[in-house]
Amino acid sequence: MDGARTPSNTLVLVFKEDHALTEMMRLRVSSLQRLGQKRQEGERLLLSHEAIYRLDFPSQELSFSRWYFSLAAHGRVTITGISQHWTPDLTHLMTRQLLEPIGTFWRNAEDPEDSPLKWLEADMQEFGERIAELAKVRKVMYFLLAFKDSAEAANLSCSVEFTLDK
Repeated sequence: MDGARTPSNTLVLVFKEDHALTEMMRLRVSSLQRLGQKRQEGERLLLSHEAIYRLDFPSQELSFSRWYFSLAAHGRVTITGISQHWTPDLTHLMTRQLLEPIGTFWRNAEDPEDSPLKWLEADMQEFGERIAELAKVRKVMYFLLAFKDSAEAANLSCSVEFTLDK
């Protein structure tokens, strides 16, 4: 569904893992460990259960519509937006560049696997609106996804629907 247009004024964008950027950030962690150095003050290092994802915006005039999210097992996934001021080819990720609110989807271990996912609706609405607002000034936006409580990237499908403002 990447960039798939459903009705003519709707755009669905799929979150895609940026493997090269995730690997670059993992190399930063291993390099610091190998050299016995510490991170820069305020630097946000990538944890082993995290990865960098991206959305590419073909249009900058968007209004948030809804989320599409599926998790084929139990677990928790958090999505944190990264500020438009982060230039991954030039600077390390700093904690001040992580945006709020974050998006969280989960299914508890005791829930049946076919049960609906849970999420905080107001936070997800605000998060989607924030993404649409940031799309006005960016063609690409990066996200930090954390997989917790047995969640795995292979079991995840996440996209967001926007209405095109014309």
